[in-house]
Amino acid sequence: MQCSVEPKELEEVAANNILTQDPIWADIKSRQGAQPLAFEIKVSDELLNVEGEENKFHTEDLIVYLYEIGASATFAYVPYGPNLLPEEENYGFFLETLSERIKSQLPETCIFIRYDLPWENLWSKEDTFYDENNYWKGPPENKTQEYRLNWNTEYGKLLKSRTDNLPSNTFFVDLRQGEEEILAQMKPKTRYNIRLSQRKGVEVQQYGIEMLDEWYALYAETTQRNGMQLQDKEFFKTVIEAEGRGVDSDVQLLMASYKGEMLAAMIFVISNRRATYLYGASTAKHRGLMAPYCLQWEAIQRAKKAGCVEYDMFGTSPHPYPSHPMAGLFRFKHGFGAELFHRMGCWDYPLMEQEYKIYRAKEIQAKSFHNN
Repeated sequence: MQCSVEPKELEEVAANNILTQDPIWADIKSRQGAQPLAFEIKVSDELLNVEGEENKFHTEDLIVYLYEIGASATFAYVPYGPNLLPEEENYGFFLETLSERIKSQLPETCIFIRYDLPWENLWSKEDTFYDENNYWKGPPENKTQEYRLNWNTEYGKLLKSRTDNLPSNTFFVDLRQGEEEILAQMKPKTRYNIRLSQRKGVEVQQYGIEMLDEWYALYAETTQRNGMQLQDKEFFKTVIEAEGRGVDSDVQLLMASYKGEMLAAMIFVISNRRATYLYGASTAKHRGLMAPYCLQWEAIQRAKKAGCVEYDMFGTSPHPYPSHPMAGLFRFKHGFGAELFHRMGCWDYPLMEQEYKIYRAKEIQAKSFHNN
């Protein structure tokens, strides 16, 4: 079974449906202190499939981000990668093989590799992990997950991370349908709110960096209202300006207004054939105008016109129960007729065992610790 990892220039990486594996994200994160590294991965079919063909190979580009841990250590982060999809029985075997090949391309200071896997969660396919209302209860405890992922590996080193950096639960809207079909898939209340917003005179327009302050005011209000972590303004300046730095992807700042007053806004990105709803914000004023609904419908229409086949609503709870802090997002996004998708979340492959244990212990104690 073969697996090769060859460095390549970031400029040569092909456009990717997965935003965080697209050159635009590498451009953004490099301006925020990360060091992106690009590779071409070539693997034999046998590595992906239990009964794979001997002389068949698969290739893809992979972007890995190096982050510093203190003054003398780093870790490698693979956001929503790799995109190559092995059969369930080979999840761990493939990750172990890839990690062993890629580690020689990483600095000697690299403590571990963290994969934020885009693959469907193994336990989301099993009926026993759903409740009486058919909502997913989540995966089993970490030890059980680790046993299953490591069962056919050589070293048994894969560990479930204590935190998922990116959302492990999301909603996808199928854009291969016509607009009327998409509307028909929505909850009646969502359709009503879209039309109500339009009738009331809410207008949606695309803006550029000149509206950064207005965006940030809405965003700051939203984070305060929902108890979320606040990103600094410079971060959004980097994201919005990415469009003008020669990247192929399309970054759009959309804002919904009523009689000149900004009520809601979003940043979404069209990357290859997927659109991703990255950030959203709204004011508590004029909530009866339902501006966020009109805004989402505009984004869906724009994505469809751009040739996208899916719209990633980027993050939700696994169920609508009030016990989860993201339950409101679940109800809002589910209303658009989107399909719920559960990812595997973050998995770590230690390269330096003792140093990794120390980092893992510190990470659990950090304020940023959370579970999706």
